[in-house]
Amino acid sequence: MDLQEMRMKLIYHLKDCALFTESRDFINADNRLYHISHLASPHGDSIQRVATYFNEALACCHVLKMLRGVPKVLHLSKKSSTAEKLHVKELFFRLYPFLKIAYKTMNQTIIEAMEQEKEINILDLSAPHDATQWIYLMQSLKEHLPNPPPPYLKITITCIHVKKEVLDQMGLHLRIEAERLNFPNFQFHPVVSTLENLDLETLPVKKGGPLAISCVFQLHSLLATDEVNLQMRNSYSPAASMNQYVQMLGKQKMINPSPDSALFPFSLSPPKMECLLNVLWKLNPKVMMITEQEANVNGSTLTKRMDKALHFYGSLFDCLESSFSRTSVDRTLLEKMLLGEQIKNIVACEGVERKERYEKLKTWIPRLQLAGFGMVPVSSSGIQQAKNLLQSYVHGYHILQDNQCLFICWKGKPLFSVSAWRRC
Repeated sequence: MDLQEMRMKLIYHLKDCALFTESRDFINADNRLYHISHLASPHGDSIQRVATYFNEALACCHVLKMLRGVPKVLHLSKKSSTAEKLHVKELFFRLYPFLKIAYKTMNQTIIEAMEQEKEINILDLSAPHDATQWIYLMQSLKEHLPNPPPPYLKITITCIHVKKEVLDQMGLHLRIEAERLNFPNFQFHPVVSTLENLDLETLPVKKGGPLAISCVFQLHSLLATDEVNLQMRNSYSPAASMNQYVQMLGKQKMINPSPDSALFPFSLSPPKMECLLNVLWKLNPKVMMITEQEANVNGSTLTKRMDKALHFYGSLFDCLESSFSRTSVDRTLLEKMLLGEQIKNIVACEGVERKERYEKLKTWIPRLQLAGFGMVPVSSSGIQQAKNLLQSYVHGYHILQDNQCLFICWKGKPLFSVSAWRRC
């Protein structure tokens, strides 16, 4: 069997397995899992490697559909320590250019939005693994401002994370950097919380002050819905409910939901996503920066999610195949502990447990417009900085500008989007 035939067989078996699993034909699904296990390998080429983790995810899905107690006893969903989670996120930052590009373009857009302001307030909803983005921001400010910086300039960063020790380390690093760069009026406000459970009304954010909001790879997690909300979806008229909610907010704009969107009907107690966006709208930020995966893996069926996720993660594995040796320990750790776990969440989990619910920018646009935000251009200077950065990476990465925003691509396929928003 030649390489191309092997790859085609893997894709064929994976899609077949998803179809059999979805229809609860477990005998044929198990047969496909067996064939995939003989073709896939965590040490092979990019197709074999990505197939390994989809095969594991399908096996978990298979067990979860057949049994209720066994998966919980065997802990099929891996629980990583805080140190492990931080390490693999650091590997994602280091081995791919995606976050570096996002940080550069987001920070430059924030700096330009804050031009002439005497204070800069940042609300970071990203639950970042470290302080890198805001160290970059202060370094860019230092280059942008007179030397020394104006003594009156006040920088305040409010950041959320579920782990207090992570916030403590961030605060320490940021204070050291602020002192080094001669920003004496720097403050860091840690908030120990998940985005889902964040008490938005008590955030230590100065009301009426110049504010920038940053959210990287987090908004999609709020699209998780429980069975009650799924039942509500089936009992309402989407267009009528959404437009009723728009009028309730006083934002007179008729919205036609995209068929690809996970927008669902609103009630008098709107879901967490709508609550979050409504509070952010009230904060009236000068700019709100959002970075999300450019993929639609939030389909209602396993086969739809599998098909979209295969394309998305196939590209991510191909990036690594072109950049790093197959024997690279860091590459293997990143694939197994981060990408593999994300794949498992998309394929095997349902309801509130399925957090990796990426949607394309075209479905985020009406959702944000519905909440009263309008898109503004990402900094052209920031985009140029991003293009310069990509010159140090392998051929295949490139930047696409479209509809005032930025897409980070691999071989013509957009993988991540960076967009900027303001209150209408």
